[in-house]
Amino acid sequence: MARAEGTVEGVRRANLSRVLRLVHEDGPLSRAALTETTGLNRSTVGALVADLVSAGLATEGAPEMHRRVGRPSPSVAAAADVVAIAVNPEVDALTVAAIGLDRAIVCRERIELAGLLTPHEATALTAEVIERWRTGVLASHRIVGIGIAVPGLVRSADGLVRRAPHLDWTDAPLRDDLAQATGLPTAIDNDATLGALAESRYGAGRGVADLIYVNGGASGIGGGLVIGGHLVRGAGGYAGELGQNRPGIAQPADRRSGAQGTLEDEVSRSRLLAVVGLHSADEPTLEEAIRTSGSVEVAAEVERQRRILATALANAVNVLNPSTVILGGFLATILDQDAEALQSAVREQAMAMNVEDLHLRAADLGPDRLLVGAAEIAFDALLTDPLDTLPDALPDAG
Repeated sequence: MARAEGTVEGVRRANLSRVLRLVHEDGPLSRAALTETTGLNRSTVGALVADLVSAGLATEGAPEMHRRVGRPSPSVAAAADVVAIAVNPEVDALTVAAIGLDRAIVCRERIELAGLLTPHEATALTAEVIERWRTGVLASHRIVGIGIAVPGLVRSADGLVRRAPHLDWTDAPLRDDLAQATGLPTAIDNDATLGALAESRYGAGRGVADLIYVNGGASGIGGGLVIGGHLVRGAGGYAGELGQNRPGIAQPADRRSGAQGTLEDEVSRSRLLAVVGLHSADEPTLEEAIRTSGSVEVAAEVERQRRILATALANAVNVLNPSTVILGGFLATILDQDAEALQSAVREQAMAMNVEDLHLRAADLGPDRLLVGAAEIAFDALLTDPLDTLPDALPDAG
């Protein structure tokens, strides 16, 4: 049933969406807090909560016994057994996770790869994991859909992966293929865009209206933009490809990839892996290897990448004037090695007014950020109209 805007039923559905989003994004809230936040009266909030509980989308816990005078107010939480599947294909691994509507990660699997996987292999591997989970760890859960964070250009109009250069994918219908293979609604977007979404809602960018998120992963560097509080995707969905810019390199000895090298050619996870002597590693392993290394060569490579990254960030800051730049993946490791050095180098190269209140921050969500973002787009339809997009086997919410 489609929402009837402007009708009593339409208002009810909009209010259900509002309440469910609040407990999904903010965590458990008392009925009193929901009443205060929404501006609705207590009886209306009670009825909305009852509908969500009946639909299996929320639970009520023990009343809060502190901070308020008068009758205690029950605590309302998003249902933990309603989950989205988050998928992140990369050049070295395929990661699949189930994330609850309460935002807890129920389970996660990282499948190490010997070579590049094709879109067909990504579909088959993901479908196999989901099918195994459906009869195992997720047997008592309800799956609402799949969200995919892909390191490539994703066309907004139809979800087609136009180009994922490091995976060597061109015009891959991964979204539609995975939906057909699993029977689940599937959404897809660029990985860095989803990192920006996740950090903006739950991480280092929460409450920040204007930010740049820059993701450093196995497939290079991507970016996501939040401007005026809104995620920016661009005309076709390709905004934020900061890794494809060609920053000026002041010291010729810093150049490694030729005169036309892009940012991601020069500031590179694979170069960091090589200098610490690793063939492959997840983010925590690489960060630990760099942090604990006493090697002069490792320190020099981190410093070289920091200098080039600073120039690229200064260019972006001059164009977009954000208040915050968030760095994820191995870029967060470069920041953490000497945050003051990176901040100073950006300030030296950017317009003075543009960096007056600029903050550089590491992503708060760590290696979970892309999975959290992917889950968010999988949950979006449910959160927009809870009663029109109920998962299979949920009771009739009337």
